[in-house]
Amino acid sequence: MMFAAETSDSSRAITLLLFVSMIAVTLVITVRASRQTKSAADFHSGGRGFTGLQNGFAIGSDYMSAASFLGIAGMIALFGYDGFLYSIGFLVAWLVALLLVAELLRNSGRFTMADVLSYRMRQRPVRTAAAVSTLTVSVFYLLAQMVGAGALIALLLGIAPGETYLGMDADTAKIAGIVVVGILMIVYVTFGGMKGTTWVQIIKAGMLMGGAFLLTVMVLGVYGFDLGALMNDAAGASGAGQSFLEPGLRFGTEVPGDALQTLWNKLDMISLGLALVLGTAGLPHILIRFYTVPDSKTARKSVNWGIGLIGTFYLMTLVLGFGAAALVGKEAITAQDAAGNTAAPQLAEAAGEHFGGSGLAAVMLAIIAAVAFAAILSTVAGLTIASSSSLAHDFYNSVLRGGKATEQDEVRVARMSAFGVGAVAIVLAIFAQSLNVAFLVALAFAIAASANLPTLLLSLFWKRFNTQGAVAGIYGGLISAVGLVIFSPVVSGSEKALVTGADFSWFPLANPGLVSIPLGLLCAVVGTLLSDERDPRRFAELQVRALTGAGAEPAGDH
Repeated sequence: MMFAAETSDSSRAITLLLFVSMIAVTLVITVRASRQTKSAADFHSGGRGFTGLQNGFAIGSDYMSAASFLGIAGMIALFGYDGFLYSIGFLVAWLVALLLVAELLRNSGRFTMADVLSYRMRQRPVRTAAAVSTLTVSVFYLLAQMVGAGALIALLLGIAPGETYLGMDADTAKIAGIVVVGILMIVYVTFGGMKGTTWVQIIKAGMLMGGAFLLTVMVLGVYGFDLGALMNDAAGASGAGQSFLEPGLRFGTEVPGDALQTLWNKLDMISLGLALVLGTAGLPHILIRFYTVPDSKTARKSVNWGIGLIGTFYLMTLVLGFGAAALVGKEAITAQDAAGNTAAPQLAEAAGEHFGGSGLAAVMLAIIAAVAFAAILSTVAGLTIASSSSLAHDFYNSVLRGGKATEQDEVRVARMSAFGVGAVAIVLAIFAQSLNVAFLVALAFAIAASANLPTLLLSLFWKRFNTQGAVAGIYGGLISAVGLVIFSPVVSGSEKALVTGADFSWFPLANPGLVSIPLGLLCAVVGTLLSDERDPRRFAELQVRALTGAGAEPAGDH
């Protein structure tokens, strides 16, 4: 027992050392970036000076978040084949972003998504709607990252039920993790702006790819690099047998004797797929990354680099998920975190134990947990700067000040907004700890696909589109997506619902995308047709600008 206690203490010491070192490095980067952040362009877009490779790593870092590393690995570990659907959906989504959005957005806007939406429309109503949508999507996404952080801290400190460490039990440690992440993300954005955030993301992408590759090689090494043996062992340990390797364990489940519920299950799977594939091109923190490069050609290159990194990473999540099922086991995973969010760090500990005993187990747990924590920090920083930029640039400057605010005022308001967004995210995350982080991200994708993508595409490609259509599309998609989630089994009426003791879940699908995405598009079209507003000249200007880059903001604009 004494040896076990010493091992636990050494593990905690290694982990804390890595964490403190990582945070120290990122804070140094933030301080250096703050000295170079002088204008609004510096704060919102990093001076547009990043190369395609640098921005590609930052895009990958934004995207390969806690949901990717923790949530998807956990979903695959618990549900096998069906968990991998998240990886497929997240990756395929980049084709939409690459082919329809990246270059056109870089050419057409300046700092935010609303720059494109409002280009040929009335500024105030469109920018207000875009700011509301950006904030809502970002908060849902932030919840996922911060819930993952809480679960990670509890695992790292090794606090078993009934035990305490540094005066904290497991639940208190989770809350402490959420608060620490919230404070750090506020610091990154407030002082470093987009420059600091981007360099933190670049470093984190390298750490994440390196950590995931190391763990993948170790897991495959346990099975002599025989993927088939790994998958068979995972299926055997899962308790589901061959069904673990086949569709239907989590999504589209057949319910004997209940044809209606079977139908809802299959529609829910389609709804999730739509949200994942269409949501990426509407995510505010992804869209603003296209403004950090000097031109549209570099934007396209950065997406290509991002796709390469993301695709490689998601292939590794397949090994990590099946490895966790085989080497850790479903019971151990769910005992630590019911939603499976700690499967990857637990796998690192098990793989280290296999190759080098308790010492290597402690080191591997610390490394992978630090990598996961870095993934969380960089993503929350990206989300926070997207929210604060939208509030400052779109709402404060364009709506409240009529575009007359100085750059210094705009940056000051953006920094203040980061505090507000961080505080809201901390409070909400504390109440959402029971949900799988990949699932929370899927909801953010559904909102982005419903509210942002239809209006963005119609702005770029439909001559008749107007202010009323844009506002109706954003609010229609946003309200329908959030409203349907409120009345879904996620919030009430199921064992894992947020609200217990009540049931108002009349909407049967867990993901609203199947209904809310068409509704968002329908609202945009109907709103447009009900208004007589037209401006063919501005649409022609937007087309020329989007396709050629004529009039696009130059690199390093001030």
